[in-house]
Amino acid sequence: MKTNKKLAVAFTGPSNSGKTTLIIKVSIALKKEGYNVAIVKHDPKDKAIFDQEGKDSYKFAQTGANVAVISSKRTTIFNQQPSDITEVINKLGDFDFLLVEGLKTLPLPRICIQRDNINQDYFSVSDTIATDNSIDRSLFPQQMQIIDLNDTNQIVSWIKSNAKEV
Repeated sequence: MKTNKKLAVAFTGPSNSGKTTLIIKVSIALKKEGYNVAIVKHDPKDKAIFDQEGKDSYKFAQTGANVAVISSKRTTIFNQQPSDITEVINKLGDFDFLLVEGLKTLPLPRICIQRDNINQDYFSVSDTIATDNSIDRSLFPQQMQIIDLNDTNQIVSWIKSNAKEV
């Protein structure tokens, strides 16, 4: 199932709209099809917690040093300076699909998740809207393609047709 390309798509939308849940579903679906998947999440407020207080890696990171945790199953790097997306992509190694949560300024095909309320702030940076029955679809701009937030197969199909090589 290899694409022989590194393809990327981004997800955007208001907080608690379901971006993370959708990315997890899409990642699982793509992995079941035999694709290698990588995920990048933007943390614009720098509030993500990567380790538990009191653990050695947490203590090391608190010194301000760059920290790598290596085990027989994974390597985790805590880098104390920002990286651009190209550096991150290079560090991710081999993948077929990169799923990006956030980073609205990246020029990637973008799915906007809208649930419960319409937030027009995301329309200008989005290529399609994924929504459920909580919003009347006729309220979205007519030029925007609408896909079913609960139909993972439809979303994966959109991604395969629209993802951009990175």
